[in-house]
Amino acid sequence: MPPGAKHRGSLYFSWGYNRDWYSRSDIRFQNQKTDNYDFTFVNAHASDHPSMSEFWKFSSLTIPQYDATLGYLFNDKHDLGIEVSWNHLKYVVDDNQIIHVRGNVRGRYIDKDTLVTPDFVHLQHTNGNNYLMVNLVKRYKLAVGKHLQLSAIGKIGGGPMISYTISTIFGSHQEGPFHYHGWVVGTSAGLKLDIYKYFFLQGDVQGAFADYTNTWIGADKVGRVTHVFTSAQAIYAFGFNVPL
Repeated sequence: MPPGAKHRGSLYFSWGYNRDWYSRSDIRFQNQKTDNYDFTFVNAHASDHPSMSEFWKFSSLTIPQYDATLGYLFNDKHDLGIEVSWNHLKYVVDDNQIIHVRGNVRGRYIDKDTLVTPDFVHLQHTNGNNYLMVNLVKRYKLAVGKHLQLSAIGKIGGGPMISYTISTIFGSHQEGPFHYHGWVVGTSAGLKLDIYKYFFLQGDVQGAFADYTNTWIGADKVGRVTHVFTSAQAIYAFGFNVPL
């Protein structure tokens, strides 16, 4: 850099993969237009679906649970930045679990523990449980060497969920499409190792609160699913810096 020139900051891009854990949640199913049900799964359990067996193939990079981030560090005295992240998580309500079901099921009131099979209901956000977030980024430099720099990274942000749901209810199956499902807010903390200024490795732990308000269910897309849950996400990523 010429004498007197000012470092304007740096762009960065990262790509990585994640594992996810979810809180139990109450899931409400409603359709009183083309069917007759309004019931809730109480305290349902869900799991992730990492699908990592073929992630090393270029054609399969987006099949596992992945994270893509584009950001900018301002190089200001506060070491702040802003980024846009796409977190592709997967959320599967476990089949064949015993769930307390409460509400109206085709004219019959139910309020009891029930074995929930895929013939009754199957629900998964696996293409996926997608968080599109705008984050404020804070960097704390921990150690600076000639070719390596270790930093702590904190983030907070939120945005819409552009998700893709696969579902079956009373034998009526539906897949997708991608659309707006609700909103998410989250925060994360991690470590970033910069290598020769242009490359980095990063690991983060993220906590988020997701509110599904607009999920369709059933082949006619008239039924609706609503639920809220919290998620924990462990992310490992690599990336590139572009100093400006």
